[in-house]
Amino acid sequence: MTKIYGIGVGPGDPELITVKGLRILRSCGVVAYQSAVGHSSVARAIVADYLRQEQIEVAYHLPRALSGEGVDYDRAIAPILPYLDQGQDVAVLCEGDPLLYGSFMYVFTRLRSQYPIEVIPGVCSPLVAAAVLGLPLSYRQEVFKIIPATAPVERLKTELGTVDACAIIKLSNHFAKVRSVLTELNLLHRAFYIERATMEEQKVIPIELVDPQNVPYFSLILIPTQSVL
Repeated sequence: MTKIYGIGVGPGDPELITVKGLRILRSCGVVAYQSAVGHSSVARAIVADYLRQEQIEVAYHLPRALSGEGVDYDRAIAPILPYLDQGQDVAVLCEGDPLLYGSFMYVFTRLRSQYPIEVIPGVCSPLVAAAVLGLPLSYRQEVFKIIPATAPVERLKTELGTVDACAIIKLSNHFAKVRSVLTELNLLHRAFYIERATMEEQKVIPIELVDPQNVPYFSLILIPTQSVL
């Protein structure tokens, strides 16, 4: 039976795809991946060296998560459908983990009632950032949160006001807002900034020195447990 595989390819380092993810990626005749219009696919770039020449590649376009309102997602994922209708298994690539703020969820929610879907988890960026920075995230009963920077200021204050440890993702043009909230809550001294973790362009910058006008989508702020500071 035709099957969709949602494969988490990790945050950027090609060696961080799982063994299972790599096996299924190479076994499927069709490989699909998303990108924003006018941009190349980050997920495809991560696994480029693993792709077989005879595999069919299918690109579909989604907006960046920062501007996705009002998008016709059914139309966006339509390029995948002809191959499924032909009875071919399709491996759908996703940066990080498919079901943790992953682009694959738009495929999953729309096609799960029509086709069998298997999700292969991937390494997500908050865990990689902790490893790169050498900072344990949480201990014992401490609570670790993942907070999208796209949240309104008051929601950010509420979530950060009781935080033990957290990762703030989707920074981009929301960085200045987040840094202001961290300053107000006296959390800035605990915050670490990293962009494009494990990619060739990886940068770790003191948060006070980050230029708010040059913060990429693939960046995050990590606030680790106070136990290690």
